[in-house]
Amino acid sequence: MTRSDFMIKWGVYALAILPIWFLEVYVLNRLPVLGVTPMLMPLAAVAAAVLEGATGGAGYGLFVGILCDAAYHGTNGAMTLGLCLLGMAAGALAQYALRQNLVGCLLCSLGALLCIDAVRVAVHLLRGSASLGALLRVAVPEALWSMVFVFPVYALYLWVFHRVPKRTVL
Repeated sequence: MTRSDFMIKWGVYALAILPIWFLEVYVLNRLPVLGVTPMLMPLAAVAAAVLEGATGGAGYGLFVGILCDAAYHGTNGAMTLGLCLLGMAAGALAQYALRQNLVGCLLCSLGALLCIDAVRVAVHLLRGSASLGALLRVAVPEALWSMVFVFPVYALYLWVFHRVPKRTVL
């Protein structure tokens, strides 16, 4: 893969996050369901990781994590490191244990959302800001509502994946 192909490929992936970011921050943020709004940007990182593998997933997770830290309140930089690690893990799982398809993306997305919510619940429990029951009443609907959007996010990233340059074997 030439340097130009590499730049085009990841530039198109960077552009693919824009409609997802816009939908999450400007549309769905104003339409809560059961009092929660979905997290779409972590789903984008996982979808790219499932299609591109561990290395691409870690790099794209780092990029999306920086955007998440800018968009989400109170993350204090945790999403940058977290999505980098989750992207690497999702890419490796899809590449070596699962399949690089919608089912693999669904499983990796569920795992990523559960990890993110588990860390958030643990932090709030350690701070003593809320009870476990109250935190779970927010975390579980948020994860379930977010899972609904795996299908369109994966479809967008699959469309991008089929149109960007691939590594050739010579």
